[in-house]
Amino acid sequence: MLAAHSTLAPEAGAEVRFGARPAAPLPRAARRRPRRVLPGFGLTLGYTLFYLSAIVLLPLTALVTKSFTLSWEQFWLAVSAPRVLASYRLTFGASLIAALVNLVFGLLIAWVLVRYAFPGKKIVDAMVDLPFALPTAVAGIALTALLAGNGWVGQYLEPLGIVLAFRPAGIVVALIFIGLPFVVRTVQPVLQDMEKELEEAAACLGASRWQTFCKVILPTIAPALLTGFAMAFARAVGEYGSVIFIAGNMPMVSEITPLVIIGKLEQYDYAGATAVAVVMLLISFVLLLLINALQAWQRRRAGGQA
Repeated sequence: MLAAHSTLAPEAGAEVRFGARPAAPLPRAARRRPRRVLPGFGLTLGYTLFYLSAIVLLPLTALVTKSFTLSWEQFWLAVSAPRVLASYRLTFGASLIAALVNLVFGLLIAWVLVRYAFPGKKIVDAMVDLPFALPTAVAGIALTALLAGNGWVGQYLEPLGIVLAFRPAGIVVALIFIGLPFVVRTVQPVLQDMEKELEEAAACLGASRWQTFCKVILPTIAPALLTGFAMAFARAVGEYGSVIFIAGNMPMVSEITPLVIIGKLEQYDYAGATAVAVVMLLISFVLLLLINALQAWQRRRAGGQA
């Protein structure tokens, strides 16, 4: 009993109160969330959602809604006509080829600009941004004057059987021209921030240059490469101004889908134009979704290996 009493006895100097009330709740000011470093989150989020809805979602909703004025049979006839299908193949095929070419040569140009010093480097670096600043119509006219049969380059290529102007090959050249800066400017900062010590460590461990590129450099820049590829592909799919001058616009041969849409609008076939545009929108969305999924998978894989 004494031991039990000693364990229950309060410590010396402790004040014992019987029937004490529980502590009062904190005042409202004390229960507020900590203030953010950048205030106004609710306002900025609301403005962001409103802006995206007005600029992106509202036009796309109007596009889809307009296509609902057609019956399913009319919609299918509009989007599956032989001329429209040929334009789909040309538009997406040429865009894919141009994006793949830019993927390779854009990486090469970014590598040279980052890793080497040479006379006129700043001029070359500025020329990469020229397709951004140049109006697309001017780019199309310049490429046509260059690659046509009587052009500076075309007059030497046509005797060899290489015809670029007014052919699908000319469309690919135009799409390469307007899409190159996307890959270069996406990969260039990643190469600048990459640690060269990793390459030196791989060389010290006996890795060849090709092994160093495949095992050390490529996993680091792969997300940027895929992002640049997706941006170049998306730009090429919707390109119009630089293509119509060099394409020739021959149905079933060198007619792109944006030109088909313009033709339907000039004929006041608004529903048919929106139907073709909806198909382009769906195909582009699916392809970009696959590219983003591949990019996310590559990042997870690189993080797991790290």
